[in-house]
Amino acid sequence: MADVKQGEELKYLNSGLSPAEQVQEAKDCLPTSETKNTDSTLANSFQRWTIMDYSRAYTSREITPLMVAERLISAIMKSSGPGMGMSFFINYESHDILRQATESTLRYERGEPISVLDGVPIAIKDEIDCMPYPTTGGTKWLHKVRSCKEDACCVNRLRSCGAILVGKTNMHELGAGTSGINPHYGTCRNPYDPKRISGGSSSGSAAVVCAGLCPVALGVDGGGSVRMPAALCGVVGLKPSFGRVPHPGVIPWNWTVGMVGILAGTVEDSLITYAAISGEAETRQPTTPKLYLPILKPLSQMSNIRLAKSKEWFNDCSDDIRICCLSALDNLHKTYGWKTVEVTIPDIEVMRLAHYVTIGAECSTSLGSDVRVALSVYGAFDSRDYLNAQRIRNRQMKTHEKIFSVADVIVTPTVGVTAYEIKDDVQETGELDYINGAALVRYSIAGNFLGLPAVTVPVGYDKAGLPIGIQFIGKPWSEALLIQIAYAMEALCKAEYRKPEVYYDLLTES
Repeated sequence: MADVKQGEELKYLNSGLSPAEQVQEAKDCLPTSETKNTDSTLANSFQRWTIMDYSRAYTSREITPLMVAERLISAIMKSSGPGMGMSFFINYESHDILRQATESTLRYERGEPISVLDGVPIAIKDEIDCMPYPTTGGTKWLHKVRSCKEDACCVNRLRSCGAILVGKTNMHELGAGTSGINPHYGTCRNPYDPKRISGGSSSGSAAVVCAGLCPVALGVDGGGSVRMPAALCGVVGLKPSFGRVPHPGVIPWNWTVGMVGILAGTVEDSLITYAAISGEAETRQPTTPKLYLPILKPLSQMSNIRLAKSKEWFNDCSDDIRICCLSALDNLHKTYGWKTVEVTIPDIEVMRLAHYVTIGAECSTSLGSDVRVALSVYGAFDSRDYLNAQRIRNRQMKTHEKIFSVADVIVTPTVGVTAYEIKDDVQETGELDYINGAALVRYSIAGNFLGLPAVTVPVGYDKAGLPIGIQFIGKPWSEALLIQIAYAMEALCKAEYRKPEVYYDLLTES
């Protein structure tokens, strides 16, 4: 079924495994109760319910998937009602959620759950096809010209594991922004402070995980759109290497930079979900490298990690973020003996502009002339601009290859600012805040433009109590190492995690 790579904490998954079998392999990679950190400081700290918590509760009959589904529907209605208006979802159907939950409950009653994901609620960004819902892309028109006829490949893999797919989450219109402010479906608000943005464009997916409605949600990351909202909402955001997760059924806005990503409450849950959705689409020949999963062993065994840091780039953020992320780095050095390697990454601004040209040209080509607002700027790019951008991409790839020859990962803050306040007048027309937008996207471009895997982990809070994330960027196909590093980082920070202002406890709430 799977082979353990000798000398490393990696498990190789043989081709041909079903998604449920891959999930089982991921479960076997998790720490056992004997090796898990039993730090007493965690006893009174805020901890999110995990996939394994749901699975154990269902197996022990403490609660059923149907009971969780009923609580979930009640929480969604409450969060979207008068006085709250969190706008987490664009679309959800109570009867479809209850149908899936009833089927899952019957499987547990028979003692035949499909996997540990059976009965676990998972939300899907409204950029990814998921039956029975239309895929709007955050617009009022896209679903009228592009119909949803079947699940996206990644959604189908989750469904085959027994997950309850609870609906389509809100997003920045067309994915063309970083705030999550949507004039059509409402502004998705940050559960840590509902007066502030949740980030975009996978805004609802980050917010539902933050608020406890789902332990996991799927997003799409074409320019930081998974990692930015994850950081602003204080959850884990994993963007795999380009090509690792099958793309059929995802709106083809930016086919060389966009990637399905995972938003999760914990690193462990990102690993399980990564195992479930990774693999080749049935319509394609196998072309991606072997799939490895990290074996999450005691953290004391993980040493000799080299972290590349560009001082000028790293420090180009708010004081609170810089201080918090430097403190997190210092903890890694002191606890694990990891080393920081100072590097220079030239032409970061040039790379950002080349990424915009690439994403804009591809988006305009795939959707045509109906796209308005921010995308109207992209229509000015011609084929020469696109080709020049690809030359810059090639040059930057060579630069990053040199960095990865002396370091295992690149470390940065995830965003340059924490969640900012929502202005009163943005709901009618939306918002394009280029100053804050540039600060939010500052550290995201390399992951998309160069197809590199990246992960963000919450490491603290600013003076206003808003979450701060740190990002690790890896070489292509190094997701296993990134997940292991993220797990080590999370272990040092989770005792200080704080409960959001808006939070729903679906497992113990009466």
